[in-house]
Amino acid sequence: MNDNVCEQNLRQSICEIGHRLWLKEYVVANDGNISIRLPNDCILCTPTMVSKGFMKPDDLPVVDMDGNQLSGALPRTSEVRAHIEVMKHRPDVQAIVHAHPPHATAFCIARQSLPRNILPEIELFLPDIPMIPYATPGTQAFADGIIDCKTKANVYLLANHGALALGETVEACYYRMEMLNQYCKILILARQMAGEWSRLEPSAVKELAELRNRLTKTAPSE
Repeated sequence: MNDNVCEQNLRQSICEIGHRLWLKEYVVANDGNISIRLPNDCILCTPTMVSKGFMKPDDLPVVDMDGNQLSGALPRTSEVRAHIEVMKHRPDVQAIVHAHPPHATAFCIARQSLPRNILPEIELFLPDIPMIPYATPGTQAFADGIIDCKTKANVYLLANHGALALGETVEACYYRMEMLNQYCKILILARQMAGEWSRLEPSAVKELAELRNRLTKTAPSE
């Protein structure tokens, strides 16, 4: 596949994921942003002040690794610089999706960290979900909060802001965002029903950790 075809496919993927985010009400109005590395080490990203539910492939700007816009009729998202800083420090990250999924964002506003050892799926696929201190969106401080985090997670809660999902594709980022919000929704419902959360037994947690390690070892390398 040549670079032009690859870029067109990535443009289509970003638009499709943007529409999914909008349909799920993870973004409203002009909320959120998406970015992905291109083969030439530039970044394809969403434009500013455009609904993620109605983007077209040609709407997406391309920027260099310093955030300078190289192409595109619409201006780039102001938060792409933070995405780039994260990618510079995380070579494993190819794509980033930022959104405001309601149930996850409720935890962000309450500044309440998510409990561990409750749902097997979360222990397997999202074992670390750090809460990043608040910083003005799009600033270096915003990026530094993620870069300086002690764990290299794939999903972050952003205090008083929303959530950030990292991954090898925009689809992978979206699925992590979806899993995160579903987990937060379940936690809220369970707290309303029982007043507390029932945690897995230590033996079950150990088995899940062993299974996660085996899955990680057998996963295809990126």
